[in-house]
Amino acid sequence: PISIFIFKHPARRNLLSFLVLADQATATMEAAFMDSGTTVDKGENARLSSFVGAIAIADLVKTTLGPKGMDKILQRISEHDQSVSVTNDGATILKSVNLDNAAAKVLVDIARVQDDEVGDGTTSVAVLCGELLREAETLINQRIHPTTIAEGWRLARKAAREALEASCLDNSGDEAKFRDDLLNIARTTLSSKLLTYEKDYFANLAVDAVMRLRGSNNLDHIQVLKKAGGNLRDSYLEEGFLLDKTIGVGQPKRIENAKILLANTSMDTDKIKIYGSRVRVDSLNKVAEIEEAEKSRMRQKCDKIIAHGCNVFINRQLIYNLPESIFTENGVMAIEHADFDGIERLAAVTGGEVVSTFDRPDLVTMGECDLIEEVMIGEDKVIRLGGCKSGEACSIVLRGASSHILDEAERSLHDALCILTATVKDPRIICGGGCTEVLMAQAIDRQVEATAGKKSLAMAAFARALRQLPAIVADNGGYDSAELVTQLRAAHASGKSTYGLDMYNGIIGDMTELGVAESFKSKLCVLLSASEAAEMILRVDDIIKCAPRAREGGH
Repeated sequence: PISIFIFKHPARRNLLSFLVLADQATATMEAAFMDSGTTVDKGENARLSSFVGAIAIADLVKTTLGPKGMDKILQRISEHDQSVSVTNDGATILKSVNLDNAAAKVLVDIARVQDDEVGDGTTSVAVLCGELLREAETLINQRIHPTTIAEGWRLARKAAREALEASCLDNSGDEAKFRDDLLNIARTTLSSKLLTYEKDYFANLAVDAVMRLRGSNNLDHIQVLKKAGGNLRDSYLEEGFLLDKTIGVGQPKRIENAKILLANTSMDTDKIKIYGSRVRVDSLNKVAEIEEAEKSRMRQKCDKIIAHGCNVFINRQLIYNLPESIFTENGVMAIEHADFDGIERLAAVTGGEVVSTFDRPDLVTMGECDLIEEVMIGEDKVIRLGGCKSGEACSIVLRGASSHILDEAERSLHDALCILTATVKDPRIICGGGCTEVLMAQAIDRQVEATAGKKSLAMAAFARALRQLPAIVADNGGYDSAELVTQLRAAHASGKSTYGLDMYNGIIGDMTELGVAESFKSKLCVLLSASEAAEMILRVDDIIKCAPRAREGGH
């Protein structure tokens, strides 16, 4: 009927012909200046592609959200790497997925930035961005322009941020209360991880480690050492620094008042380098003379090292037999192959500096600690550095039944340590359990009533997206999300602004009494990052894919 209607009216028929010709002209112009292999998705196709990709990624991690979220098995299918990891960490999942969709890569990027910035909330930021785009798709279908939606979102974001700032608490002035806040935040973070059944134990472990930093917030001073065997409860905090290396043969296993020389230097030149060189001699005596010259140079180097007055020498590279025997004769403990991370961390912990040349002992700063000794963890020997110059140093020894459990426990503990250090920097806390999402949505709804125009529809959509987060958490726990979220909205409307979801009993409850708390900085980053990323994806109207430029000569 439409085509008949158009062709029966000359004016409309002319308009349609003009539009077709205009599209053809545009396509011809684009083809004229674009190389072969370049494709352009325009208008609705581009927007639909962006929405579908981003929403699919959000749906991928949605089921991991909350204390009863599910885990994912990540299996590599490379010919040389068939490893498997089990996790529910949003950033880990997203980083391991190979993507071709540009909008989906934006979600992966904001999850990575969230992980780097505060350590927690990586799943929340991806899910909130996906829900915003889902709402935007509905508004686009109602013929509301993306710029209008973005303008409404900015107003909603401002209202949500004001409500979030008004609801936060700061107990940093009272040390006992602040420690309780840190414990609550650690428990809340670990509730959605593998360590949930030992969350009280590990929360204390993490808070003790972070409080030792005394405000420096340098996580390099906290080493996490994984040792298979035992169970998770056998994990403990070691006051000192543990190095998973071995001491040289015949050298002292215990040294008090250690003076440590940290080095990154070659200690293997006592043998002739075979590769990349050719030596022609007319007798075996000449070979022996070359070897002796090399050994002589190595003895001189060892003498220079010993002249620094150190009784412990830790090298990033290998230490061969000759220098090891020289150190043994002089009563120096030598530790080899402390990898780059290990040697840098040792420098920070012991107060020394890493050196490569030994001609000026007066310019070298050596590390110090009260005691270095060899200790046993399970069936393995490790080196313990106690009483380091930086008294903040400590090690967390993780025990577990398998490498998969240990890897996931390390990721969980790392998230807790990161969020705790972020809270020490910005000590404001908020209620968890979906409380702040409903609070922010309520503040936006109040402002919607006073906002004229289509912007108010975008603001209402922003509020609906926020309320989806507690609904998803309830769904993942197997509860009736519609019932719980409506109860939560009613509780907030009646003035119970600290109420959220009690996921262990399937009801709503007071989050302050249940001790469910989150970092203000984490929630603010989730709100801002998700809304800005969604707005950026929303404003896309063309996707241009360019083929790689061919090299000259056809190679």
